[in-house]
Amino acid sequence: MLKILQDLLELQAVDMRLQDVHARLAAFPKKIADAEARTAAAKAELERSKAAQLATVKDRKKYELDVEGWKEKVRKYKDQTSQIKTNEAYKALQHEVQMAEEQIAKAEDRLLEQMVSGEEYDRRIKISEKELKEVEEIVRGERSKIEAEKAEDEKALAELNIKRAAVVPRIPEKLMDHYDRIVKKHNGVALAEVRDEKCTACGMRVRPHVFQEMRRSNSEEMFHCETCTRILYYYEPASSAATASSATPSAPAGSLSNET
Repeated sequence: MLKILQDLLELQAVDMRLQDVHARLAAFPKKIADAEARTAAAKAELERSKAAQLATVKDRKKYELDVEGWKEKVRKYKDQTSQIKTNEAYKALQHEVQMAEEQIAKAEDRLLEQMVSGEEYDRRIKISEKELKEVEEIVRGERSKIEAEKAEDEKALAELNIKRAAVVPRIPEKLMDHYDRIVKKHNGVALAEVRDEKCTACGMRVRPHVFQEMRRSNSEEMFHCETCTRILYYYEPASSAATASSATPSAPAGSLSNET
């Protein structure tokens, strides 16, 4: 294989790994945000239960005051009974007592409902507190794992950038520009292997005379795919190479026609 093709393949391998590392690093903020969102949701559920419980307590106090207020009215009405002179006044007072007692019954019913609701919210608060602790523990573990993975990827990124910086100077500027254009066009893949006389990237068949030239062990020419424009390289199968005395085992030949 041409030395320049080996350099390009090395560069592509580094760039593809860099692409993967960058993608993983870009995903970390969302992973952390998702973990924190679960904690926030558990906290919000606990706060809703506490707010509902507080509202229930306020309503219960209000209904307790209502009950006491109506009971006080009943006592006053009954105290006035001895002062009543006429039958009509007595009936009117009894009617007031009856109405007050009905209000007492309604207020006591509402008070009972609030007491039941309060017990339910107490239960919900205990459940929410337990769930929050569990979620916080899980999220702490997840965040620790995420931070460790992020640190590893940042280390890998630094190492890959060093490797790339070592490879790039070995590639002619014009060819490097051509490589960069293909990378942008084809999502990071600028070189494609030829197998069964086809470009493995797009499936386009390589012209017979081009393929024959690529197979020559002493070929100095580079070729590119006529369809996807990727730089082509070829590895002679070991069995075929072994039978050709002029060929080096597993030695590949390359591509990129004179167009750059």
